[in-house]
Amino acid sequence: MSKTDFKKEFKEFYSAKKDKVSFVDVPKMKYLSIEGKGDPNTSKEYRDAIEALMSVSFKTKFIMKKEFNKDYVVMPLEGLWYADNMDDYLTGNKSNWKWNSLVMQPDFVDEEHIKMAIDEVQQKKDLNSIDVLNFIKLNEGLSAQIMHIGPFKDEGPTVSKLHNEIENNDYSFNGLHHEIYLSDIRRANPEKLKTIIRQPIKKE
Repeated sequence: MSKTDFKKEFKEFYSAKKDKVSFVDVPKMKYLSIEGKGDPNTSKEYRDAIEALMSVSFKTKFIMKKEFNKDYVVMPLEGLWYADNMDDYLTGNKSNWKWNSLVMQPDFVDEEHIKMAIDEVQQKKDLNSIDVLNFIKLNEGLSAQIMHIGPFKDEGPTVSKLHNEIENNDYSFNGLHHEIYLSDIRRANPEKLKTIIRQPIKKE
């Protein structure tokens, strides 16, 4: 049985250059999703959400391999970030940040497979956030993106470069700030963390 790595299948959406903004047309994709609020560095709600997302994502992968003969690499964590008052976001007042944490799912995974995975996970774990887990479709379409390498706290210049390129090409924002975490933050050196920063856009 061959194993599919969707980061390679969708290479233009899961890779980017460090010092160059690229423009991509992101297709509609399926995601496991949990929404919440608070500082991701200190929020128990955020930690619980990540644990639930990854537990169900891995269980879904095992079900698809065992029951449906489809094997694939579990996709990385992603996040949409915003605030009701964008000054809180821009100034780093993380306690007021809102987030939607995501893990992309293959197109052949459907709601019944996710329900099977949730049931199996709940038999072994008591996860606080599993009851608010959603299975959604996200259609970002035209977007600009760039790679940030280094700690999350140092993203500012990379984000500014992305936003300047969007403005210089006569685009405006058309969605939420999107980050794709290609590195395992539990193991990677913070200076080597790889994060794709994406912003959906539209022509002015």
